[in-house]
Amino acid sequence: MALAVYGTGVARSRQKVCRWCRPYRNKKAEILGYHHQVVMVSIVGAGLTLPLDVEPYGPKDSEYNAGRRLLRRVVGNLGRRFAQYVVVDGEFARAPFLHQVGDLGLRSVARLKGNLPELLAAAQKRFRSQRPHQVFWHGQDRVEIWDADDFDPWDTLRWQTVRVLCYRQHKPTGEVIEAYWLTDFRSSQVSSRTLFQMAKSRWEIENEGFNDAKNRHDFEHLCHHQANSLLLVWLLTALALTIERLYRIRFLHRGTHPIREAIDLWQLLMLSLSRPIAEDTS
Repeated sequence: MALAVYGTGVARSRQKVCRWCRPYRNKKAEILGYHHQVVMVSIVGAGLTLPLDVEPYGPKDSEYNAGRRLLRRVVGNLGRRFAQYVVVDGEFARAPFLHQVGDLGLRSVARLKGNLPELLAAAQKRFRSQRPHQVFWHGQDRVEIWDADDFDPWDTLRWQTVRVLCYRQHKPTGEVIEAYWLTDFRSSQVSSRTLFQMAKSRWEIENEGFNDAKNRHDFEHLCHHQANSLLLVWLLTALALTIERLYRIRFLHRGTHPIREAIDLWQLLMLSLSRPIAEDTS
């Protein structure tokens, strides 16, 4: 079971409405409008995608920094043993983030892109001169895999070695998808085919996280351009997604407690969100 970390933009507008609005640009760096940006952490890789928490980021902030704050908070709330690894895009394939994941007691599975040119070039040079180490079918797609766990880490990474997996996925339409991933899982711990599935689990947060939230649960809509309002809307949407999936997919049943009125549920929610008041024993 994994924690996926991923960011997106929501609630586009033509004008800058609040200080949390960030510009989005075209390829010529021209400002087309403004939107808000948020990072989500979701459970993936277990057959059930459950959004856990969100972290907005505004001026002079970034997806990378917001993701680090969010991951630290989620693991602190859930505990080290709640998941086994963190799966992320290439934006997070940096030594400080990978070290943070290790310090939190988790493993990393990260996309390897051009931001690590030496490691990527070394993997491409080695794998392109070799036949695939494995070939198998993934649905209707034929998948070729190359895998090695003895690549040298870059200067700031404190791992002894880096494992790199490359897959080439051949679609029935003739399209070929090639991707490289790095991890600190050893080949003796996780097989190549399992690592392929773990890397693929990252798409769950995009398809069943943000896409579902935006298209079916109004994640794009904002009631007010105010920091607390933004956060509450996103958190309540994530909570609704989690509750709905637990009942629809896992067929959870109501407990032995009596059916409560809506106002009772609202009051219980408010009480659970409030800070505990220490008793005055003086």
